[in-house]
Amino acid sequence: MTPTPHPITTELILGGQKSGKSRRAELLARDWLAQSSDHRAVLIATGQAWDDEMRERIARHQRDRAERVPGLQTVEEPHDVAAAVALHSTPQTLLVVDCLTLWLTHWTMPMGVETMNFEQKQALALDWKAQEAMFLIAIRKSPGPVVLVGNEIGLGVIPMGREVRAFVDALGTLNQQVAQACPRVTLMAAGLPLTLKEPC
Repeated sequence: MTPTPHPITTELILGGQKSGKSRRAELLARDWLAQSSDHRAVLIATGQAWDDEMRERIARHQRDRAERVPGLQTVEEPHDVAAAVALHSTPQTLLVVDCLTLWLTHWTMPMGVETMNFEQKQALALDWKAQEAMFLIAIRKSPGPVVLVGNEIGLGVIPMGREVRAFVDALGTLNQQVAQACPRVTLMAAGLPLTLKEPC
């Protein structure tokens, strides 16, 4: 991994599957730690192991991160990411939130959602809106840099099914709102960064 050519600041990193999003976030965390012995880096992991494949994927990511960025601490928080950002952010701490897409999935498509009635689904949607609003406030108030990783999934065929289309819409809205709150936005493709937004 090569050094980053710009000062580290709060950044949204978007891209498709295996585009290099998490690797870029790790690079920023590694460079942040190298700048000062007072610096800390904390990964807020939103993934949950629902099956054997996901458990192995999470374990593999943990092993890889430990090799590439030994000083990167991990906090698992699949739901209240706003509180995790507020709790762990300091001027000397870089936070990595990986990833926004799984976080949204936990809120909008939780286990058992197919058995919920209309009123329960409406209440869940309101809970998500409140969590989303608190998260955006936490990002803006963070005294240290926050690196946010998320998927850009709206470039393909319009998906079948009302719930899936609603999820794609919700993720697109979340990405837009987070992009507005971040001084820098980067799109990853084939491991290469494309800058969409730079600090003024």
